[in-house]
Amino acid sequence: MSSEKVLHKTSIGGQAVLEGIMMKGPRKTCIAVRKPDGEIVTEESENHPLKERYPIVGLPIIRGFVNMISMMAEGFHAIDYSSRFLEEEDENYEPGKFEAWLEKKIGAKKIESAIFTISIVLGVLLAVGLFILLPAFLSGLLSDRVPHLVENLIEGVIRIVLFVFYMWLVSLMKDIRRTYEYHGAEHKTIYCYEKGLELTVENVRMQKREHPRCGTSFLFVIMIISILVFWLIDVRSRLLRMALRIVLLPLIIGLSYEVLKITGRSDGLLSRIVSWPGRMLQHLTVLEPDDSMIEVAITAMKAVIPEKQGEDAW
Repeated sequence: MSSEKVLHKTSIGGQAVLEGIMMKGPRKTCIAVRKPDGEIVTEESENHPLKERYPIVGLPIIRGFVNMISMMAEGFHAIDYSSRFLEEEDENYEPGKFEAWLEKKIGAKKIESAIFTISIVLGVLLAVGLFILLPAFLSGLLSDRVPHLVENLIEGVIRIVLFVFYMWLVSLMKDIRRTYEYHGAEHKTIYCYEKGLELTVENVRMQKREHPRCGTSFLFVIMIISILVFWLIDVRSRLLRMALRIVLLPLIIGLSYEVLKITGRSDGLLSRIVSWPGRMLQHLTVLEPDDSMIEVAITAMKAVIPEKQGEDAW
């Protein structure tokens, strides 16, 4: 059954969260989480695409960057939502004096919101520093000894090695491995839907894990496109070089989205070549789920399938 031809390529996408999955369709988003007691809880929300209010954000290049920012924001919210069910609250817990004072002066909700915001900012800064600035800095040390093309290739290789090593390293963590297994449940469920099969545990289980329109593949495409873009710009100033890496990031993300959009519509040779590195990387980030994870993915998927047939076409 896993070898059957895809009948409908959907734009529905998802993200694995802590003990759950977020699925986003053209009109609805659903976060499904399995609580410690086994119950599946959901949070559903209506989608109001920005391009309907601001047509400019639907233009090529721009739409890719806007979509990524939107998915990041929704992903952080989904992780925050799922984290609430990880542990049962300890009824005997008493906050310390400083914590109690902060809650009294500021409010527990505002403190929680501030901590969550700070963690998002720190996470983004870490990603930019580790995967954008650090490779540019290290390759820049060779700028007086090697041609620009070689230097740029070295920077790209460093970026890819750091990214793959990071993905492998975090996969060793138990909680992350479970999240990667939920990632597998997400992919299998989307494949099952695209093949026109009934969304049952049995049908989903038989699908393959790797998906060409995965976010992991998208990140890999971004790295490849960055090599091509930065190859066109020969800047010897180290500070200006690193600044341009950040300034041009929206353009690179936008171009990468368009490449993924085009190749994702076809199963031809070019599409297979472009998606191959990302598929290989998915062996680290997309693992085999158990049936309970598949049930969560099906719950989230069913909630976002549009009533109008074809509205979610890729």
